[in-house]
This record gives sequence, C-alpha cells and structure tokens, in this order.
Amino acid sequence: MSTHFEGTADSHGHPAAGHDAHDHDHKPGFVDRWFFSTNHKDIGTLYLLFSFLMVIVGAALSVGIRTELAVPGLQFFKPEFFNQLTTMHALVMIFGAIMPAFVGLGNWMIPLQVGAPDMALPRMNNWSFWILPFAFLLLLSTFFMPGGAPAGGWTMYPPLMLQGGANVAMTIFAVHMMGISSIMGAINIIATVLNMRAPGMDLMKMPLFTWSWLITAFLLLAVMPVLAGAVTMLLTDKFFATSFFNAAGGGDPVMYQHIFWFFGHPEVYIMILPAFGIVSEIIPTFSRKPLFGYQAMVYAIAAIAFLSFIVWAHHMFTVGMPLGGEVYFMFATMLISIPTGVKVFNWVSTMWRGSLTFEAPMLWSIAFVILFAIGGFSGLMLAIVPADFQYHDTYFVVAHFHYVLVTGALFAIIAAIYYWWPKWTGRMYSEFWAGVHFWWSLVFVNLLFFPQHFLGLAGMPRRIPDYNVVFADWNLISSIGAFGMFLTPFMMFGVLYWSLKRGPKAEARAWEGAKGLEWTVPSPAPFHTFTTPPVIRDEDLAHGDFVHKDYE
Repeated sequence: MSTHFEGTADSHGHPAAGHDAHDHDHKPGFVDRWFFSTNHKDIGTLYLLFSFLMVIVGAALSVGIRTELAVPGLQFFKPEFFNQLTTMHALVMIFGAIMPAFVGLGNWMIPLQVGAPDMALPRMNNWSFWILPFAFLLLLSTFFMPGGAPAGGWTMYPPLMLQGGANVAMTIFAVHMMGISSIMGAINIIATVLNMRAPGMDLMKMPLFTWSWLITAFLLLAVMPVLAGAVTMLLTDKFFATSFFNAAGGGDPVMYQHIFWFFGHPEVYIMILPAFGIVSEIIPTFSRKPLFGYQAMVYAIAAIAFLSFIVWAHHMFTVGMPLGGEVYFMFATMLISIPTGVKVFNWVSTMWRGSLTFEAPMLWSIAFVILFAIGGFSGLMLAIVPADFQYHDTYFVVAHFHYVLVTGALFAIIAAIYYWWPKWTGRMYSEFWAGVHFWWSLVFVNLLFFPQHFLGLAGMPRRIPDYNVVFADWNLISSIGAFGMFLTPFMMFGVLYWSLKRGPKAEARAWEGAKGLEWTVPSPAPFHTFTTPPVIRDEDLAHGDFVHKDYE
C-alpha cells in the first residue's frame, strides 16, 4: 500500500504555491551562511566541525598524558604540568567534544525527524553556537598565562583548584559561557519538539533520538545552573574572601562535592542518553525490524533521567558520610541498572532473528552495546560501598568512565555521523575504509582502556605522573593504545573527505531498512525542508514508506 504525507493544499486540492523543490535550496552568501546562520542544518554542521576540532585537541592532550605514563619515572613533564594536561583533557572532551557533537546532531536531525521547518528559536540557535569557540579560546589560553592552565581536575575541587592563579577566573568564566550555550540549546530543543511537530506526530510516535534529546534537554535545564552556582562560589572564595568551601573560615570543602555532583551525575546521562537514542535508530534499520519495546524504551530513558538526580553521592563514598547515606546511595545507584538493562535487552531483542547487515553505522552500534555494557558493569562494581573504598580514585574509575564516554558516547556519535552522512551530503562513503576505521578503533580503544581496569585493581592511583615499577607493563600497553587511537579521527576525516569528493550519489532512503521522516526528503537534505508541514497518519508510521508532496 502506498502512503503519502499530505502537504498544505489550496482550495482545488493542489499543493500550496511557492514550495517547489527547487525553492528549497536557496542559500545565502558564505559569510551570512556560516557566521550569521539561522538554518538548523548549518548550525548543526558548525557544532559538528567544532566538536571534531575539540576531539583532536583533547586527544592530543591525552597523548601527552599517556606519553608521560608509558614508562615509570618522570620523562617529559613536571607534575604540575601533568595535572594541567589531565584537567584540560577532561574539560575539552566533555564540554568541547561530546556535548557539542550531540547538540549538532540534535540541530541537524530533530527538525527533520518531527517535520519542523527549522528550530523554534533560530537566532538564539546561532548565538548558542558562537559562544562556544570564544569559551574554549579563553580556556585554552590559560596554558599561556602565569601559573599555566587549571590543575584541579575537571571536578575543580577546592582547595586544590583555588591554588591556581589567573587561570581560576578564566576557567570559571569559560565554564559559565559553556553553560549558557547549553541552556540556550536545551530551551531551543524543548520548544521545537513540543511546539513544532508535524500534524499527527504525537509524542509517542516520535523517533527515539528525538525523545532522548527532549529528556536530555530537561536535564540540562535543571543542572547547568547548579554548576554555575558551584563555580561562582569557587570564584568568590578565591577573589572575594568568602568561605563557602574554606574550613578555616567555617566553610566545608565537602559541600562543594555535593553541589558539584548534583550537577555532575545528571551530566553523565546528558552525555549518554542521546547515544541511546542514536543506537535505537540504527539497530532497527540494519536489523530490518521495528524497535523492540518502543514504549518501554521511552519510559526507560525517562526513568534513568529521574534517577540520575538522586544518586550523586556515590562519587563521594570515601568522604566520611553517615552509614545510612552510604547504604541509600548504594541501592539508588544499583536501581539505575534496571532501566539501562531494559535498553540493552531491547537492542539485543531487536537484532534477534532480524535480517542483519553490517554497514559502518551498525558495526559502531553493536560495539556500543557490548562495550557500553562493560562500562555499566564496572559502574555497578563502583556502586558497592566497601568495594568502592578500594576502587576510589584508582585507574579502575578511569577505565569505567572511559568505557562509558568513549566506547559509549563517542562510538554512538561516530555511528550517527556514518548513518546520517548520506542524508547530509548526498554521498555514500567507502564501506571498506569505514570498516578499516572501525576495526582499527575497536582494537586500540580496548588496548588503551581495558588494561586500566587491572592497574586500578592493583592499586594504581589516578592523576599521577609517576608510578611504581610494578605497574609498568600495563601502562605501556595502554599508552600504545593511546597512540593508535590518536590516528582514528584522521582516518574518519579521510573516509568522509573522499566521500564528499568522489562518493557515489545517495538515494533519498540511503539505507534499505531506514524508517522515518528524514528519509522522505532528497539526499542531500534541501537547505529548507518541510516548508509545507507533512501530515502523518498511523499507517505511514507503520510502513515507513512516506512521500512528501513537496518532493514527489
């Protein structure tokens, strides 16, 4: 049965005038387009390019860390500079690479997925992006200031953080700018999803990626102001003689940890929930099956988001909290594994007896499911209070969160880029070279992070530039993994650049099993889409063979 989207029509039943396909591609000049753009696709592209640049900067900092740690002894850097590298690596990767990449994917895809002509607040969209390059210029400039870059860890714990010089003010100002950008992006996504869905696109018909971003946007709105409050109190302790966190003045440094982790734990889910949405789009496509348990997946994402607010102190089991607090936070943390387990079960069930093919997006998604599960299991180990006393501040924790954020969030971002690339550019890439990129990454990411579990269990503390010779072997293997992993963004760049120049043309539905509104528009997606809103019927959603009148 052929099904159609019904565009806005005139009194004779013809599609409304002025919306022919050739009108959709009118673009402004270069400066207007890239500096003053209000088009969601261009702003999404800017976010993704910025994120790619930050991945390379952050990876270069991590290569510095792993070069120092390849063999015992102080080789290249003084301990203070080593601490600066670890702090900046984390801040750049979290706020500069992972979060902007998800915002870029959301900008590009959410209007296409819900049938909106653009984001709800396009000028604010432009502003929320352009704050970011200036924030990171400010942050990276601290390397060249007296005293160097911040060296208090990405958590910026006092009193260590307050021992810095000018970098304290610059770092906090940069964090404020990143937070403002995130809040504006979140407001935009909420407004777009709640107000601009196409007729017939009910909430429970939305793609999982859109759902995951809607819930993530509420998390951002709730917790970014908390981070802003925490770092502002740091600022006044440093420069205005307050004593929020100074025990000598009646303050409490542990209070900072409570405030920070009330932000920090939902932040972890801000960086993984959109990844869940991406994988929930890709696995059904390459399994040629609908997603197993769609409603359960939506409720699981919402449950994870809610629970993320009430488990923050599992990062603080060793600060001396009351036994009752430790027991509560242990069990509340374990509870999160239930909705997360639902998601893993549903992804596996979607693949079960599906007609699977293993194109690049599917390879990255399957690797995500397996390796993210490893990160989840080590997280459960960390939730157990007496065990955490042993693991806390060791390389076991480093291994855990890198399995969540690299083989989790970053792998999902790469999967999404490979999945939607034909829709963005109208070109296919070489599956062979995309496969080389995948297998190379898979080998070296595990060489890099898996040995760190063993180092942590053996007692190696994190954030140290030198270590006992008993840890030497696994550290060398981990460093070899880091050097191999550093090449992967350049490999991906090569695959995609070749595709832009020589790749074969992509169909509107680039992947055989792809369902959803974004696959109804031509590839590449026109500059302006859905100038006449599509009307969505239940049978369209069931079959996925939509046609929009503008593009017939």
